[in-house]
Amino acid sequence: MDIVLAIKAIIMGLVEGFTEFLPISSTGHLILAGSLLHFTGEKVKVFEIAIQAGAMLAVIWEYRERIRNVLAGLGSDPRQQKFATNVLIAFLPAAILGFLFNKAITERLFAPVPVATAFIVGGLVILWVERRNHGHARPARIESVDDMGYADALKVGLAQSFALIPGTSRSGATIIGGMLFGLSRKAATEFSFFLAIPTLLGATAYSVIKQRELLSMSDLPMFGLGGLAAFVSAFLCVRWLLRYISTHDFTIFAWYRIVFGILVLVTAHFDLVNWAE
Repeated sequence: MDIVLAIKAIIMGLVEGFTEFLPISSTGHLILAGSLLHFTGEKVKVFEIAIQAGAMLAVIWEYRERIRNVLAGLGSDPRQQKFATNVLIAFLPAAILGFLFNKAITERLFAPVPVATAFIVGGLVILWVERRNHGHARPARIESVDDMGYADALKVGLAQSFALIPGTSRSGATIIGGMLFGLSRKAATEFSFFLAIPTLLGATAYSVIKQRELLSMSDLPMFGLGGLAAFVSAFLCVRWLLRYISTHDFTIFAWYRIVFGILVLVTAHFDLVNWAE
């Protein structure tokens, strides 16, 4: 494999892993990074989705014991059955809407300027939710993912659907949406991790199968490098985020989104950076 292509694949994998579970939009960062690296095209779109599987494997490894318990208890443990059902319920809204509107979203919104706009809007939403939470001193209604009801899972799933808009952030939508619906910061973050497993796996499988005619065996090294880089960086990010949320809120990510979004819009407007469409 060409060394330049290998470096680009690794960089994109690192971007995916470090941004997938933060409320700053991995898809948006991949689109912008791809534009700067001149790493674009239909095959790259499949690559960007496929390497999400590497990030998903990092969550599976981090929560391997809990996942093992869930799988072992599906046939007999009501607690594990309820948890698995909640994840399935939360997964369905985005899966259905993504299947119905994927083509329209890809054609119209996968470009730097729409992504930058979504960055800014998402940042403002995070600021609003955090200010709202600080203004209401009462404790969260749900402190653990095991306390969630089916209605709670459906609400979080509907929130995740907004992440179909590139730049919104899947993790941001689920975490902030969960907090808005009464989940504690820790519960919302952990449920976002678990919800990532079927969501990213489904998106990867759907994209690879649908676009399989674009791919060949020669693409495996590129996908492998990107997936491995995504796994390592996502694992580090998940570990860091769990420590971070114990003492911090998400305000810093909101301001990052707003500043970054404005920077992209300004550089695009004045042609300071040639953001490839």
